[in-house]
Amino acid sequence: MATMNTSASYSGETLEIIAFRLHDQEFCVKTTTIREIRGWAPSTPIPHAPADVIGVMNLRGSVIPIIDLAQKLGMKSAVATERSAIVVAEVHNMVIGMLVDQVSDILTIPSNQVQPVPEISASFDKSFSEGIIANENGMICFLNLSKMFKGTEVEDLAA
Repeated sequence: MATMNTSASYSGETLEIIAFRLHDQEFCVKTTTIREIRGWAPSTPIPHAPADVIGVMNLRGSVIPIIDLAQKLGMKSAVATERSAIVVAEVHNMVIGMLVDQVSDILTIPSNQVQPVPEISASFDKSFSEGIIANENGMICFLNLSKMFKGTEVEDLAA
């Protein structure tokens, strides 16, 4: 039986989300975690960095890690194009950039539109997702950045 993720149990609220594409899939995060959206710019590679870390970039005097979000989610690595964007977020008091194929929209949705991620198998880890949002254009996977990037992992990236 599917259980409701308590983080997706909102009541009578609205959520502001930013939607973006990775390959042919739509994802979103809460706008409150986002600092800014930048156009793609090459980053500086870091030797021996984790596979999902593309490199680092200078953001107004601060060096921040750039994450290949597709690879972080277990997808084929993203290939940056002129439509790609860096979504700069603050997670666990650290600033990171996430490479996405393109930013789609900023939406305000009723919180009851967030449905739980179905149980697929006992070994299926759905902790990266707050839930699924079904709309007229398809489905959007609502990501939980705090769970995707554990506090120590983000600190290791910034070290």
